[in-house]
Amino acid sequence: MFDKLEDLIGRYEELMGLLNEPDVANDQKRFRALMKEQSDLAPIVETYKQYKESKQTIEDSLAMLDEESDEDMREMIKEELNDAKKNVEELEEKLKILLLPKDPNDDRNVIVEIRAGAGGDEAALFAAEIYRMFVHYAERRGWKCELVECEEIGIGGMKNVTFTVTGQGAYSVLKYESGVHRVQRVPETESGGRIHTSTISVAVMPEADDVEVQIDEKDIRIDVMRASGNGGQCVNTTDSAVRLTHYPTGIVVYSQTEKSQLQNKAKAFALLRAKLYDIECQKAHDAEAELRRSQIGTGDRSEKIRTYNFPQGRVTDHRINLTLYKLDKIMDGDIQEILDALIAADQAAKLAKMNQTQN
Repeated sequence: MFDKLEDLIGRYEELMGLLNEPDVANDQKRFRALMKEQSDLAPIVETYKQYKESKQTIEDSLAMLDEESDEDMREMIKEELNDAKKNVEELEEKLKILLLPKDPNDDRNVIVEIRAGAGGDEAALFAAEIYRMFVHYAERRGWKCELVECEEIGIGGMKNVTFTVTGQGAYSVLKYESGVHRVQRVPETESGGRIHTSTISVAVMPEADDVEVQIDEKDIRIDVMRASGNGGQCVNTTDSAVRLTHYPTGIVVYSQTEKSQLQNKAKAFALLRAKLYDIECQKAHDAEAELRRSQIGTGDRSEKIRTYNFPQGRVTDHRINLTLYKLDKIMDGDIQEILDALIAADQAAKLAKMNQTQN
């Protein structure tokens, strides 16, 4: 591990030199690539620097203890020594996490697709609530949400809704939301007061660039039509809605949220690219079954990941057996505690896997 860290420090210093060269600054594409690499390495280099400083403090403290006879001074040195030893342990664990193989999609923006499952209108109402939960969470992070497509029902629910989230590291966090979300509550239409269980599915896909997914024009049918629906924010009254049909996969995407046909077409193509890229990512995961089993949040989207129990005011994430009694706050977008716990569990699983491989 430490040989690798020394190599990374060498590369970091090389990058700092390259970024100061005039020829590099004039090549914007290369400059951005080097800046990103430098930015990715910076936390590792800084942590390793702190680690080496703490190791040096341990050596200095031990040397001073051999020479110092004053008891008060020895106590101060011992205290500094203990703090340094604790720092070394913590920083070593942090370095292991920083050196874990990074998901290449982590820095990407995402496209989120929510679909009502079992439960009829109640599932559609819950889909709309989960959509708002994600929008509120994105606002807390300073991220931008844009609607791509949705199918509303008259009572305020959504049979399906697709939207983009633009922000630094959006996929690295939101990827853990893929899967089946279950709600348990008494529907407003239920006169007997019985608790019903409904489900929705969430798919979080990394946004793909044009160069990564080549779409042949002959494989696409483009239909233009007037937007339709029950009214509200998802519908307009101009002939601007765009539907794309991808013949090889049978994927159909639809965008009607913009007044401009060109804007809707761009959104529809972005969604199609994300779906095709996601298919390739899933194939890669399937080919690495063992790796997939060791990861949290990037596996089977048919997996039930979370239950929202309204009568008891609790939310349970089944992947890590985490239960929180703050359902109202979570539905308002306060999901960071759940995501932090999922990230920590994922990192712990990968570390355990890495240690097992090394042993």
